[in-house]
Parts: sequence; structure tokens; C-alpha cells
Amino acid sequence: MEIAQIFDRFWQPYSTQNPNAKRIYDLFTAQGENIVHDHIALRTFNDPRMNIDVIAKVFTDNGYEEKGTYEFKAKKVFGKHFEHKTDPLAPKAFISELLIEQCSDYLQTTIKKYLNSVKDSTYNNPDLVYEGSIWGKIPFETYNKLREESEYAAWLLVYGYRANHFAIKVNELKNFKSLQEVNAFVKSHGYLMNTTAGEIYGTPEELLEQSATKAEILPFEFKDGTFEIPSCFYEFTLRYNDENGKQYSGFIAANADKIFESTNFYKKQADMM
Repeated sequence: MEIAQIFDRFWQPYSTQNPNAKRIYDLFTAQGENIVHDHIALRTFNDPRMNIDVIAKVFTDNGYEEKGTYEFKAKKVFGKHFEHKTDPLAPKAFISELLIEQCSDYLQTTIKKYLNSVKDSTYNNPDLVYEGSIWGKIPFETYNKLREESEYAAWLLVYGYRANHFAIKVNELKNFKSLQEVNAFVKSHGYLMNTTAGEIYGTPEELLEQSATKAEILPFEFKDGTFEIPSCFYEFTLRYNDENGKQYSGFIAANADKIFESTNFYKKQADMM
């Protein structure tokens, strides 16, 4: 399969189900920019039926290889990133998984109940990574209780397999030279940034800077009604060259740890777009 086709299959639902992402994309293209995406991020559980290695097959079967591993101990999450073997401009894939066995009995029991409710044929579907929530609707109360322990688990059980976020590669923009400029532009149009630990994560010395919007609050249909919860978000990535003049292509766990929190629940403000 063509690399562009793989990412387009993620982009189409991501950009239509998250209107702010498409609006931000359009804001940059209206400035004459040709958007290049640095990476895409996907979430899963570490159950062997759908762990990172299973989810990564759509990439590893099409020219990608594993390049780095990351631990997020406080969130009980593990991650890997994948790069295309021959095309340095192909978007990277960052895939993470919740380490279920490290979580509370309640979370383990709840998650496993939903995972076990799905037929093996669903997990064996090569298109699993595009299928959204394969577990069906859950009660809003379950979402909220899971969220108390793990925002990651609550988000994943609700949305399932979809792009958690895309990241614009700031290096490829013509009219924006820094993340500060990008952030100011995005905020000037009314969008909220993730400010968990400031607006920019990482430094030029670490060879990677990242920022992200907060996930858009959107209505979602639960088993017991429609409620507004965080959806997906847009990230911005600026990479620097190392001492040998090669652009850094990895990720920094401390940055990603804060980026995860872009999907944390928050109350939608009345003046928010």
C-alpha cells in the first residue's frame, strides 16, 4: 500500500470528526503553506490481541521499522516510534499502549470485559487500526470512573482506533520559523493550547520542541446519552540538527508525557470556538 494512502485513511476521519483540526490546517494553507506532517500517534492496550506490535503492522508491512522505545511510568504507558526505512519525509508513527496489569482491579476488570466481548475475527482484521471503537458504546459513568485513574484508558475505551493526533512539521513551513510564532498564530484564532507545563515542551539543546492544542470538546454518544468530552488534538513539531548536521528524528519521553495530557478532560469555556 502507498504510504500516502495509509495516512490519508487516518487523516480523513481525524479531520472530519475534529473540525478544529481541519480549521487549523486550513488556516496554515490559507497562508500559502504546504502542510507536511511529522508524525501520527495511535493508542492501544497491551493485550496481545491488539498491542503495539499488532497495531504497528500496517506500518511495518509497508516499509517502516521500530526506532525507539519510551516509558511513561506514572501513566502506566509504554511507547514505540517507527520510521520509514528509505523515505525520511514519510511521517513517523508513534504508538503507545496502556499496561493494563499495572492498573487497579477495577480498571483491569472493566477493560478486559470490553476486550473479551469482541470476536477474534475483529482483532484479526488487517484494517483494525482504522476501525474506531470496536467495543461499542460504554456508559458515561464508566468513562468518568476510568478517567479518575487513567485519562488515557478512558479516552481509548471511548474512541478506540483512530489518530489520537497528527503533528505538523514546523521545519517545512515557509512563513513560521519558531514554535512561538506557530502558537501565537493558532491562539490568535481562538484555539486553546496545552499548557500543562508551559506551551513548549523540549528545547533546541534537546533537538526537539513540541506544542499542542487542547483536544476539542465535542458531543459523544454514550450508552446512556450524549455528553461532551475531549476528542483529538493537533500538534506542532520543530526538529533540530545534531552535531553531525543530521536532523533529530526521535522523541523525548518527558515531552510526550505532557502531550498525552492534551486529551485530558476539561470544562468547555463559553467563549471557546
